[in-house]
Amino acid sequence: MPSAFHHHFRRHDPVLHGVIRQVGPFRLQPSRDRFGMLARSIISQQISVGAARSIRQRLEDLLGSAGISAAAIAALPPDRLRGVGLSRQKTAYLLDLAGQVVAGTVRLDKIGRLNDEQVIEQLTQVKGIGRWTAQMFLIFSLGRPDVFPADDLGVRMAIGKLYGFAELPGRKECLAIGEKWSPHASVGSWYCWRYLDLLKQRKAEGKEYPV
Repeated sequence: MPSAFHHHFRRHDPVLHGVIRQVGPFRLQPSRDRFGMLARSIISQQISVGAARSIRQRLEDLLGSAGISAAAIAALPPDRLRGVGLSRQKTAYLLDLAGQVVAGTVRLDKIGRLNDEQVIEQLTQVKGIGRWTAQMFLIFSLGRPDVFPADDLGVRMAIGKLYGFAELPGRKECLAIGEKWSPHASVGSWYCWRYLDLLKQRKAEGKEYPV
């Protein structure tokens, strides 16, 4: 993702540019483990970070040297997956993901050749993967520069605080602001998440966050 975003935000969104100056350099490093990222996203749905971490560790222990891969998971019977703490629904989701990757319906090795919407269309064929998860994959695995997850709670919360909304802004309000970030919407979203992290840090230190 280009460093030229500094000039863009300075010109088009001084509010977020103030956050960029406070947070510092953009440090997102896309993950090369595409299947692993999607598997972790499914595991983490609607449970705490700690619980998700424990399940992932038990799954890794079960798979051993094979690691969390499509072939290794596809070879497991559902009861073995449920034995690591996965719900019946998430077990079905993981097996569907693994099965589609093994069958070649979802081509993670070639998915980077598709445009953003094509990636979303392909991934959302998998049970348990919706548009938000596909957008996170675009940002954190493929490193796409202009993805704006308008339904992400963290992005919405940051926008609400930064731009003076009395209530959590809706999709329409967020999209209007996100349009100003293009073609660096992924960068803007990343800084929204880091802004919330800094708010928590400042609160713990008893300080306000200057923007």
